Amino acid sequence: MTTLRRIEILADEPLIPAIEQLAATAGIRNYTLLPTLGGVGQHGRWRDDQVSGATAKIMLLAITGDAKAQHLIDLLSPLLEPHGLLLLLSDVEVVRGAHFE
Repeated sequence: MTTLRRIEILADEPLIPAIEQLAATAGIRNYTLLPTLGGVGQHGRWRDDQVSGATAKIMLLAITGDAKAQHLIDLLSPLLEPHGLLLLLSDVEVVRGAHFE
């Protein structure tokens, strides 16, 4: 077992390409993009409007080492408040840790 960092970023869909580029800059090459259905946040209820996509949100999920995770956090910090990003960081135990290095 290897302890790594799990990064979850919830963002408006149009921001995802920029976040993917920041992840690449931080050395994070592997991640998963997850669609979301809706939720309730600081500004109230939101739901993915599949007709216009105007309120679509995507979750980017990555598992990486501490240094790369911290680098991505540093790169994302200026975007957190202006774009209302949700950024979560947690420790995870990974069975095949070499796959995430």
